[in-house]
Amino acid sequence: MPDFARTDDSSPVTLDRRDGPYGEVVLRRRGDDFEIIANGCFLMDTSDGRSERLLIDAALAALPADRTAPSVLIGGLGVGFSLARAAAEPRWGRIAVAERERAIVDWHREGPLCGISGAALADPRTGILTVDLVEYLRTTTDRYDALCLDIDNGPDWTVTEDNGTLYSPAGLAACRERLTPGGVLAVWSAQPSGNFEQALRNAGFISVRTEEVSVARGVPDVVHLALRTL
Repeated sequence: MPDFARTDDSSPVTLDRRDGPYGEVVLRRRGDDFEIIANGCFLMDTSDGRSERLLIDAALAALPADRTAPSVLIGGLGVGFSLARAAAEPRWGRIAVAERERAIVDWHREGPLCGISGAALADPRTGILTVDLVEYLRTTTDRYDALCLDIDNGPDWTVTEDNGTLYSPAGLAACRERLTPGGVLAVWSAQPSGNFEQALRNAGFISVRTEEVSVARGVPDVVHLALRTL
């Protein structure tokens, strides 16, 4: 069992390390924050969370106000900010989360990340799908009112090579098919992408726009938004 006791310095402390079908994933603590590392590349941490919450809020705001108990698929459990935000909003109906890394699910269910997501996981609306998001979108017949996708660093910078197919014409077509008429696609990215906005339009989405969250250094985090036609 990993030792979750805190230390006083800000150097990273490895809490758990797993080898899985997609490579190595590591949970680290740095001061009061947790970090997830995949195959040696930083994915996310708990230091902020504004853009992950925006992913959920912007998707809900883009749906018609009279849509009753809309369903949402969150692509990537991550550090749990998006799931916690969705579960805190009573307007959402079904909340499904696609997460392919069993280790990340375990860290939320019985590890240190349960402090972020514990209440959300206990919510009867919530269900965890231990699946690869790209494959799930391609093969499932389920439909959702909103897809809120955050499985990598965005369309222009993917840590996992296969994740790039999500942003391809075929991947966006699969997203469109999984949405109900008038449904919203929200995609998190570590930087704005005009090329991705055009790709969304080329895939038949409408009302394409981008919302930004400023960061202390560098380019802003963004959420790309697009609607399926009615």
